Amino acid sequence: MAEAAGDGGWPEPVVRVQALSESGAATIPDRYVRPETERPSSSSEANAVANINIPVVDMSSSPGTAAAAVAEACREWGFFQAVNHGVPAALLRRARGVWRGFFQQPMEVKQRYGNSPATYEGYGSRLGVDKGAILDWGDYYFLHVRPPHLLSPHKWPHLPPDLRETTTEYSEEVRWLCERLMAVMAVGLGVEEGRLQEAFGGGEGAGVCVRVNYYPRCPQPDLTLGLSSHSDPGGMTVLLVDDRVKGLQVRHAGAWVTVDPVPDAFIVNVGDQIQVVTNALYRSVEHRVVVNAAEERLSIATFYNPRSDLPVAPLPELVSPERPPLYSPMTFDDYRLYIRRNGPRGKSQVDRLAAAAATIPNSTTTTQ
Repeated sequence: MAEAAGDGGWPEPVVRVQALSESGAATIPDRYVRPETERPSSSSEANAVANINIPVVDMSSSPGTAAAAVAEACREWGFFQAVNHGVPAALLRRARGVWRGFFQQPMEVKQRYGNSPATYEGYGSRLGVDKGAILDWGDYYFLHVRPPHLLSPHKWPHLPPDLRETTTEYSEEVRWLCERLMAVMAVGLGVEEGRLQEAFGGGEGAGVCVRVNYYPRCPQPDLTLGLSSHSDPGGMTVLLVDDRVKGLQVRHAGAWVTVDPVPDAFIVNVGDQIQVVTNALYRSVEHRVVVNAAEERLSIATFYNPRSDLPVAPLPELVSPERPPLYSPMTFDDYRLYIRRNGPRGKSQVDRLAAAAATIPNSTTTTQ
């Protein structure tokens, strides 16, 4: 029988997907079966397109070339792969290795770090608090990195022994990359280099979180998803994917495109907050994760977010009579409450924010 954690504030006992996978069952529980229209094999959803991939941007190219390539990718896809990004390949391998080591620990070790919907920090197996909701086929580990007052050392696992040191080094390297990407994105918009960073509360104000996703083998991968279709609620996501097993799919032109990872690249995607700040010049895009019957899969997502209590709204430079503000201001604290209550649900939250702005006559917005 699969092991269940105490409720910890969840509406029902939490079952670890890894335990279900390792039980040897030939079928998945009904709780993980998606409606037909949401299944990877659904005839109503275009299956993954062959011979097409998200753009690849060489971060070592000239500043103008990189900015133009990033801007085009953010406008057309909302995704790109960053190569020659400056984070050592050996560190990428170490980060994957220590977190594979964590998920290989005995269940009683992992259960010590069970999370709750209050912060999501720790070892988790579900998003959203709807009782009886359809669940995703995946476990995860979520950590706050910045700002420092949110850091919870007791939530950082002690096993494997080098996990803490490696994760700290890795998250700092990726944070610096995020700051560089923010500047490149701003240049691509035609605004001052530091303008997006300023809208996020500056380098010291921005938030950084890490979520390690673990997708165990699944006996019926055509019936479920590792992660439901969603756009990321934060600012920007820098994803280190499994270098052996594909799984990420991006919606593009009405079809699901399976990302073919470039070795040692990061997959970067626009989150809802950058869509808001850029007045939808850069757009967050729905994506999902499919699972595999033969192979487990691990990925490490670093989320770069605005300061949580700072109202986020379109930059005045990107608003005009011809292109009025599409979004009303909202803090990231308020924004992510929706996601934490409801789990991943397409682009429903950012669309709701746009609808709210549309009801305000002659609305104007400013950012601090």
